[in-house]
Amino acid sequence: MSFFHPLMSNNFTKKDINSVISLLKKKNIVLTQSKNVRRFEKAWSKWLNIKYSVFVNSGSSANLLTITALKILYGKGEIILPTLTWVSDINSVIQNNFKPVFVDIDPKSLSMSEVEIIKKVNKNTKAVFLTHAQGFNGLSSKLISFLKKRKIILIEDVCESHGATFKNKKLGTFGKISNFSFYYAHHMSTIEGGMVCTNDKKIYELIKVLRSHGMARETGNISTERKIIKKYPKLSPKFIFLYSGYNFRNTEIGAVIGLSQLKSLNKNNSKRSRNFRIFLKYIDKKKYRTDFKIKGSCNYAFPVILKNKNFKFRERFEKTLLKNKIEFRRGNAGGGNQLRQPYLKNYVKSVNLKNFKEVEHIHFFGYYIGNYPSLEKNKIIKICNVLNSVRI
Repeated sequence: MSFFHPLMSNNFTKKDINSVISLLKKKNIVLTQSKNVRRFEKAWSKWLNIKYSVFVNSGSSANLLTITALKILYGKGEIILPTLTWVSDINSVIQNNFKPVFVDIDPKSLSMSEVEIIKKVNKNTKAVFLTHAQGFNGLSSKLISFLKKRKIILIEDVCESHGATFKNKKLGTFGKISNFSFYYAHHMSTIEGGMVCTNDKKIYELIKVLRSHGMARETGNISTERKIIKKYPKLSPKFIFLYSGYNFRNTEIGAVIGLSQLKSLNKNNSKRSRNFRIFLKYIDKKKYRTDFKIKGSCNYAFPVILKNKNFKFRERFEKTLLKNKIEFRRGNAGGGNQLRQPYLKNYVKSVNLKNFKEVEHIHFFGYYIGNYPSLEKNKIIKICNVLNSVRI
């Protein structure tokens, strides 16, 4: 049995391409951030059911803007982070001089362990930066209640989990701030892009300022801008830089693609969820983990986690996938346990990896392979047959 199953499939449709062509055919067009960016931000806010959204050039930029805003508004301290996440979540914390505090994961959701988060909270904890890994929900009523009671800020990384829900409410609406990625491999794409979302007007205006070099005029609030101009009479009104900001703006091209892709997001998410249920039905439960918390999940990839710690089985598994042209990545979200990465060597000198047994298992025996809307049931069954053929 030989066929090709790529890790990701191009989400772009003819309608998406035509939306860009229509934009480029217009006279006197502005291609940098303009009215289509604002349209996309409003459309995304409506889809998510949140007040404010800020379109940026990547999910990583969304992370960095979020933590920078947190530092400006709430001061420094400790931020609790997952060990299974994308590198930019952790980098945004380090680059803003917060102290990273790491916790192990829940193997059934691949997100942070609720028990471990609660254990690590102390008087210096400023926020919990929770990643909803690979389409799974990482929240619980107990965790939300605990953080609210302790007045600890919740930040949600929803970059891999567009449309996933908790208690019938979309992820990204529970935290003080939430971040999304529109990278090519995710649920929807703007080529490169991301979104910062919040219900807090002050945070919204600050994020917009930080997105564009720290310029005061980017707030969009005339009253606020007038006060700032009055405060700095010796500065040109259009060039008052309040903070050490960034240029994380996206373009009109990205925005019209986003507007087009958003129309199909719910339908495509339903297909992805259907695919995952089929996958779990046919994969060998004796060899691979299938006891995930799938309620509300929306997976952009199939997690394939070997049940036992068996390096010989792992070797046969990888050879079988390569032979059958099934692309894969080991380590699941972000390549496995971030504590093992070189960039963290100065932060984890005293960390005992034995205290992170769940993420360690994922690091060595966890994988993901492609799940996309165009995937048909017969191919999913063929993929499962290949996986199931690997000898223990």
